[in-house]
Amino acid sequence: MIHNPNNIRTAGKPLEEASKVMIMVHGRGGSASDILSLSQYITDKDFAFIAPEAQGNTWYPYSFLRPIQENEPYLSSGLEVLANLRGRLQADFNFKLPQIYWLGFSQGACLMLEFVARNATEYGGVFGLSGGLIGPDETPRQYEGSFGNTPIFLGCSDRDAHIPKERVLESERVFQQMGASVTAKLYPNFPHTINEDELNIVNLLIADS
Repeated sequence: MIHNPNNIRTAGKPLEEASKVMIMVHGRGGSASDILSLSQYITDKDFAFIAPEAQGNTWYPYSFLRPIQENEPYLSSGLEVLANLRGRLQADFNFKLPQIYWLGFSQGACLMLEFVARNATEYGGVFGLSGGLIGPDETPRQYEGSFGNTPIFLGCSDRDAHIPKERVLESERVFQQMGASVTAKLYPNFPHTINEDELNIVNLLIADS
C-alpha cells in the first residue's frame, strides 16, 4: 500500500456514539486536518467525521484527466484506502450504508466520486466539491450497481483551472443514470475553493436525507 489506511483523523461525535458518519477526503497538498475543518459547518450534530490522509498529501501524481494507468499504482491505493475505511465503519462500528456520507474537495472529490461510482449503493449522501469522475475524455463509464436515490451534489466553478465543467456535467449524467438524485451547480467565475452556497446545499441535502 502506498497510502497508509491507518493514517486517519476524526472529529465530531465519537464513532461509537454517532448515528451518521461522513468520510471526508482532502485535495492535493491538503491534509486530513484541513478537510475535517469543514465539519464545523455541518449543522447536523449527530455526525462523526473521519478523514484519511494521503502519503505525501497527494492521492495520485498527475491530473485526474490523464490516462488512468499514468496515475497508478497511487490511484488504486487511494481507492483501497476508501474501501478499507468503509469496511471498518461497517464491521467495527456497525454503520449501515445509508448512514455513511461522503465529502471530498478537488483531488479528494475526484477520488471519492470514482470510488462511489465503482461501489454504487444507497449511501446517506455524496458531496463532490470541485471534482469529477477520473480518466480522460471518452473513458467508458461502465459502472455497475445503483445508488437507490442517494442524494449527490456536485459543485464547481464554471471555469475551474483544474476541473472542466464538462466533466462535472458528465459525472452528473452518469450518476443520474445510476439512480442517484443529483444536484449539480456551476458557479460563474468562481475560484477553485469551497463556497458558502455549497455548504448550505450540503446541509439541506443532509436534512432531507
